[in-house]
Amino acid sequence: MRLLITGAGGMLATDVVAAASARGHEVVGLGRDRLDVSVREAVLDAVVRERPDAVINCAAYTNVDGAEADPDAAAAVNAAGAGFVAQAAAAVGAWVLHVSTDYVFDGEKGTPYLESDPTGPRSVYGSTKLLGERAVALAAPDTHTIVRTSWLFGVAGHCFPATMLRLASERDLLTVVDDQVGCPTFTGHLAQALVELADGEPQRGIMHVAAAGEGSWYDFAVEIMREADVNVEVRPCSTAAFPRPARRPAYSVLRSERAGAPVLPDWHDGLRAYMAARVAA
Repeated sequence: MRLLITGAGGMLATDVVAAASARGHEVVGLGRDRLDVSVREAVLDAVVRERPDAVINCAAYTNVDGAEADPDAAAAVNAAGAGFVAQAAAAVGAWVLHVSTDYVFDGEKGTPYLESDPTGPRSVYGSTKLLGERAVALAAPDTHTIVRTSWLFGVAGHCFPATMLRLASERDLLTVVDDQVGCPTFTGHLAQALVELADGEPQRGIMHVAAAGEGSWYDFAVEIMREADVNVEVRPCSTAAFPRPARRPAYSVLRSERAGAPVLPDWHDGLRAYMAARVAA
């Protein structure tokens, strides 16, 4: 199978390229330096030139707080760009897998979100990602899979564990919010699932694929220090005590009601895999 991966060089796409290559697929990875997904003509030219069997769209504007200050830049990639990728894939008969986010929900449900639950983003980032979902479904109505995931972390980019470990080397005390709960998801595990979806039986529509288990950012930080054997105090605090420009969902755990959805390992296992990969890198 010939796969085209957008956003190559990013944290998730790096692992997707590696996972697809390991499975023997022919892989074309296009980073932003080679393909700006916000330019429709460039996207169409690239996809027509490469003629993939499937496109995995990992390109995204992921600066959640930055999106509040520059909504047009976020929308250009997350909304319009997602639609352009799907249009181009449909034009060459390729299946498109588009990566979305738990931030399309308002976080008030209190129990895991399923694919059929109503959306209600509370941030520009979440709103633009939801617009992207709709653009993908409109552009490739019969040949798309939208994969919502949660709290990504991986070796190939800036992520929460890396930030916590850096701060732990500089401070004796870390203060981390404990009233936001989600599914920390290792990109290495998600990448395998995305490739399996690309070369397996087509799964049309929205699908939730996130790590098993749940935890707060505070829980995550505590486990990071334990796995790294770092002796630093981690103290919980409220979101109100640590204000950010973008509003985050208080509870955004994802689960799937679809029989064909991949099941990822628990987030603790993902953290252990991340730590091992970090050492090996």
